[in-house]
Amino acid sequence: MESGGGVVDHLADERSKAQFDVDEMKVVWAGSRHDFELSDRISRLVASDPAFRKDNRVMMSRKELFKNTLRKAAYAWKRIIELRLTEEEANKLRFYVDEPAFTDLHWGMFVPAIKGQGTDEQQQKWLPLAHRMQIIGCYAQTELGHGSNVQGLETTATFDPQTDEFVIHSPTLTSSKWWPGGLGKVSTHAVVYARLITDGQEHGVHGFIVQLRSLDDHMPLPGITIGDIGMKFGNGAYNTMDNGVLRFDNVRIPRDQMLMRVLQVTKEGKCVQSNVPRQLIYGTMVYVRQTIVADASRALSRAVCIATRYSAVRRQFGSQNGLETQVIDYKTQQSRLFPLIASAYAFRFVGEWLKWLYTDVTQRLQANDFSTLPEAHACTAGLKSLTTSVTADAIEECRKLCGGHGYLCSSGLPELFAVYVPACTYEGDNVVLLLQVARFLMKTVAQLPSGKKPVGTTAYLGLVEHLMQYRCGVQNAEDWLNPSVILEVFEARAARMCVNRAQKLGSFPNPDEGFAELSAFLAEAAVAHCQLIVVSKFIEKLQQDIPGGEGVKQQLRNLCNIYALNLINRHLGDFLSTGAISAKQASLANDQLRSLFSQVRPNAIALVDAFNYTDHYLGSILGCYDGNVYPKLYEEAWKDPLNDSVVPDGYQEYIRPMLKQQLRNARL
Repeated sequence: MESGGGVVDHLADERSKAQFDVDEMKVVWAGSRHDFELSDRISRLVASDPAFRKDNRVMMSRKELFKNTLRKAAYAWKRIIELRLTEEEANKLRFYVDEPAFTDLHWGMFVPAIKGQGTDEQQQKWLPLAHRMQIIGCYAQTELGHGSNVQGLETTATFDPQTDEFVIHSPTLTSSKWWPGGLGKVSTHAVVYARLITDGQEHGVHGFIVQLRSLDDHMPLPGITIGDIGMKFGNGAYNTMDNGVLRFDNVRIPRDQMLMRVLQVTKEGKCVQSNVPRQLIYGTMVYVRQTIVADASRALSRAVCIATRYSAVRRQFGSQNGLETQVIDYKTQQSRLFPLIASAYAFRFVGEWLKWLYTDVTQRLQANDFSTLPEAHACTAGLKSLTTSVTADAIEECRKLCGGHGYLCSSGLPELFAVYVPACTYEGDNVVLLLQVARFLMKTVAQLPSGKKPVGTTAYLGLVEHLMQYRCGVQNAEDWLNPSVILEVFEARAARMCVNRAQKLGSFPNPDEGFAELSAFLAEAAVAHCQLIVVSKFIEKLQQDIPGGEGVKQQLRNLCNIYALNLINRHLGDFLSTGAISAKQASLANDQLRSLFSQVRPNAIALVDAFNYTDHYLGSILGCYDGNVYPKLYEEAWKDPLNDSVVPDGYQEYIRPMLKQQLRNARL
């Protein structure tokens, strides 16, 4: 069968247009040469192993799908042991298997919770078992009635000094643990979050290691009701995960199974604060949110890679010399697609910076320096919210950019969307997180008159007097290519929005009532602040030594400018209403943006090739590396179970009687 007008050569032609070294950009994207080589090796290892096949996932029933996930997880563990992979390599392998599984929660939440909140003795007892997978754990915090409001959790852990045990109990239906991944069918243990009660007094929410199932026959232990919460959004997608429901009926556990790194309960039931600062727990939160931001850049880059390659393959209208116009050459396509490529790179670099922030916060906490913690907490909360919301919307936009074929499961986009969207609500609802950021910003502005100097990503608020007077000096379109101009415009917009909100808040006699009334307004200021962080970290990246020479650096400059100028275009009301720029300057920004799209156009395919994704990981016919889309789509269609028979099951029963007019009682 013909390949539809030389599609494979067409992508080769696209790659030949690149004005930079793609291999060096792969290193920049990966973060280092070591990370590139590691990712490349492990991704190819997974892609070449038929045991990790995933193209049939959307066709499976829930039971088949789940069993297949158990098979893959067990096989992955076997390969990790056989190949003697390091922890870093094992994490990469699980990542490239690309299937939500109980192991995600075991390694991503259960183990870190014990590391972060367990005493040295508890870590010595439980971590070797977890590391050898002799126990499988999950993280049981969210309940049927409470998610974001952790302090509202209803599960209780009441200390019984007579037996030296805690009694874990679910007093109401809404106290049922609900959503923890791995809980429904697999986990043998959980870190359960419950209200600590000793001697009739409550002491807040704490974590407890609770065994859920027998290690002999996997049956639930006495007093435990446990199961799966049911099908979730999409085909395949997150239905590979056994998100669970869990209820306790006065389940007893030994006292030493409360995670006691910060707070200890004695045999007599007395609560004793340890010399480990409670703030240390926030370090774990910074780590988890940093990984979520990194995941956002990966998910966004996958969708963008698919949409970009297909946009170069697809031709529609404007026939010249027998060839129609490539969809990627339409300005309407570029104006939607290229800012998403820029966003993928922007999120990648801010994710890299968050890794550094986590290390910095951890070192400061160990030295009992908590000065940067509130800012780091607000910063990671805001970036989690911003990047996941943008990514979820962007995946759907990429589906639309692929036209009708994007709606096929074989495009990879419907399942990618279904897998990704829960990120907007897990580990903190995105709107709730923005309000946490807004509260921190309002507090920072309120403290300015006292001389308290803002730190880290809020340092610009220390220049608020200058920024309130700032006037943008852009005279022509090229002025928008100056990073200091862009940075100051974003700082002025964010600072003025913060001051404006603080002033409005000050007019309310009751601050809490004011915050509730202005919450949507305040969330906008939080978004402006977070966008400033992303822009500033992209600009900082450009000031570093980057491999690949001027060609690579110029592409990154173009992407940075597209990211920033597109935000100005999308949030024009903010920039104009705060006086950060004029209407004329906004028009010049648009002119420059169009010029940048033209500069990115010949490099578009190479920029997404730099993500270095195998066809297996990408999981998309539309985004396949060789661009041979149409034959593959045609071939894939015949694999559908409906095509197993020429005449469909049900024809004799329903269709034939209709065609033969044998439906006697019909009145039309």
